[in-house]
Amino acid sequence: TQRKRVAEALEMVRLGGLGARKPHQLSGGQRQRVALARALIRRPKVLLLDEPLSALDRKLRSETQFELMNLQYELGTTFVFVTHDQDEAMALSTRIAVMNRGQVLQVGAPAEIYEFPQSRFVADFVGTTNFFAGTVCANAEGHVTVRCEEAGGDLLVDDIGRFTVGQQVWVAVRPEKVQVRKQPATEPGLNQLPGMVWELGYLGDRSTYRIKTATGKLVTVFAQNDQRTADWAIDWSDEVYISWRADAAIVLSS
Repeated sequence: TQRKRVAEALEMVRLGGLGARKPHQLSGGQRQRVALARALIRRPKVLLLDEPLSALDRKLRSETQFELMNLQYELGTTFVFVTHDQDEAMALSTRIAVMNRGQVLQVGAPAEIYEFPQSRFVADFVGTTNFFAGTVCANAEGHVTVRCEEAGGDLLVDDIGRFTVGQQVWVAVRPEKVQVRKQPATEPGLNQLPGMVWELGYLGDRSTYRIKTATGKLVTVFAQNDQRTADWAIDWSDEVYISWRADAAIVLSS
């Protein structure tokens, strides 16, 4: 019946029991969820969602993301989800299309878009990335060497031979793949740069460091706070070493 369908739609968006309220009695987030219920009650084959969670607070937004994922699975409806929130896109999608000025630059699974971007724009737009401009100076089986003035030397990156010696490129490395230590690492094959803690921020589950290297380049590092302590292991102005493996970065030509 109609009443049953309405009740089911409201339960889907966690508004069960509020069916008798008038629009002015609902918050902005609740009204947005009513709009979602109105769309779902028609059982469409394809549903376009344009920034549907923008009016929700952070915690409710996170909870609603999982609810949308469950709804999509239960209903079998294709959701086309438009968002400028990269975390939201990564969490909700099975496929992501990154667009710039009306042009589709890359389409793929979230892990593919994040770990293997095909251009500097995609790498920079999805998440945070450190870029080092340089020139390919050597090619060997399985990896490429890039001479980077910003890094103060050569960087080694795993690659399948896509680049030629003398080609202008960027080395891109994600902040969570960079390690920061007070002592230099001794493992072979690491890219390693000395620097100083220029800025830092405590975010609860992780800390963000901005390391100023000897060349003046600022490198962002995300460090997981896996120990319960109120003391900084690495603090402002500490002399440190940052490092990452050859397979942690990617080389981009555009």
